[in-house]
Amino acid sequence: MKWILIVVGVIAGLIALIAIIGSLMPKSHTASRSTVINKSPEVLWQAITDFAAFPQWRTDIKNVEALPDREGHKVWREDGKNGMLTLETIEASPPSRMVLRIADPDLPYGGTWTYELQSTGAGSRLTITEDGEIYNPIFRFMGRLFFSPTASIETYLKALGKKYGEDVQFSSPG
Repeated sequence: MKWILIVVGVIAGLIALIAIIGSLMPKSHTASRSTVINKSPEVLWQAITDFAAFPQWRTDIKNVEALPDREGHKVWREDGKNGMLTLETIEASPPSRMVLRIADPDLPYGGTWTYELQSTGAGSRLTITEDGEIYNPIFRFMGRLFFSPTASIETYLKALGKKYGEDVQFSSPG
């Protein structure tokens, strides 16, 4: 019985330590990646704004459900490998800039993805910037320790490149 109490105490202490360290970490983060794809901004704009077609080229998305617009903004729910995610387009300036926002206040995280398209002559540079927040300090600690802040962006850009038969290379903007 004594060993069980010691083990439970150690586990509780580790969880408390993780929560304390996580609460000391910044809630907000910014991550960004760019790539060049040999398609015009107009072609890429069509792909990144046609959310109903995402399951056809994004390997991390199983299904997309259109939801009622909010104040004139498109809203949809993605069913992906990490669960359900509701998104809203809060800014769209075709074919150069779009901002999406996570539109589910019950998630332990939130934020925006900003897409910026620039013509490179033969193609386009697409830069995606995530301005995110992780509300739960335990998730914040685990995320910093075990996950790359650019992994989701890189997965998206790889899938978009593959849609056009390209193996994309990433760079940090700037």
